[in-house]
Amino acid sequence: MASKAVLAIGTRKGLWVATSEDRVSWHLDGPHHPMTGVYAVAIDTRPAVPRLLAGVTSEHWGPSVATSDDLGVTWDEPDHAPIAFPADASLERVWQLQPGSVSQPGVVWAGTEPSALFRSTDGGRTYSFIEGLWKHPHRTEWGAGFGGQAVHSIVPSPDDPSRVTVAMSTGGVYRTSDGGASWEASNTGIKAYFMPDPYPEFGQCVHKIAQHASNPSRFYLQNHHGVYRSDDGGVTWKSIADGLPTDFGFAMVVHPHEPDTIYNFPIETDGRRFPPEGKCRVYRSRDAGNTWEALGSGLPDSFWTAVMRDAMCTDSGSPAGIYFGSRSGSVYASPDEGDHWHLVADNLPDVLSVRAAVIAS
Repeated sequence: MASKAVLAIGTRKGLWVATSEDRVSWHLDGPHHPMTGVYAVAIDTRPAVPRLLAGVTSEHWGPSVATSDDLGVTWDEPDHAPIAFPADASLERVWQLQPGSVSQPGVVWAGTEPSALFRSTDGGRTYSFIEGLWKHPHRTEWGAGFGGQAVHSIVPSPDDPSRVTVAMSTGGVYRTSDGGASWEASNTGIKAYFMPDPYPEFGQCVHKIAQHASNPSRFYLQNHHGVYRSDDGGVTWKSIADGLPTDFGFAMVVHPHEPDTIYNFPIETDGRRFPPEGKCRVYRSRDAGNTWEALGSGLPDSFWTAVMRDAMCTDSGSPAGIYFGSRSGSVYASPDEGDHWHLVADNLPDVLSVRAAVIAS
């Protein structure tokens, strides 16, 4: 069966959808939802017809979630708020949209600012509030990172629908094993150099977490200074930053087929948010972070910008496609797992989120 790659690109001023037959030459369509901030995008490939989901934030109308079942040709956006807080808070924006496991075909999770979690059972059209996380006793002490206080990573367990792991800035990693009724902090080993106790129970500024479906006990994490791996389901963490030029960054991505292969985009420091030496380089590890290699074939040597936490992703192709977008509006794709890179688009607005999928054409 013929297939094509689809790449959804969320920016500060709208959403673009790129399609390709070979993942080298791309057709770009957009902007969709122009002049809205699209912090979260998802491509749900579980239905017979893939669904695009976009967390849009309009300066005039506020935040919402829009869906499309025809790759962006038409969009469905409800006239009521699909995500709504109780009376004591209001939604600032949607930071993450994450389809659930294959065993739960209608479930979509949403992470928001302020830090909260919502769950949809109708494919992302309406959402219910997860009170257990909101009522956690730590919540009053969760702070705001530079970009805000938000749940930005949601990792549903592939083999147990009752288990979900989330990460937030600032607050750290939290896990539930009862479908969201109760949550526990899960930050042992993650350093927060800016805290009086550098290894607190919670309060870490985690930037991204990732997991491979075939090995649910293995997680990877990019912290505000610090790159980590967990081999016990997120209970404890150990550093895998050796071999990287710096331990600061935002993105952390796992290969779709190889649980020990991961991708990272290092940035100098929190005070100098440029790639080291101004060179655009993706770093890949094929041994779960024990060693790293720089990937730069086709990438520029003068690149004074950054890649945000959700602006890097993979597709499910074989070989896997790897993608990233920058704050200066350039988007790159690799059809061969990072060995070679090609420009998808340039001069877009600030890229906030990218998601890719390989679908039937």
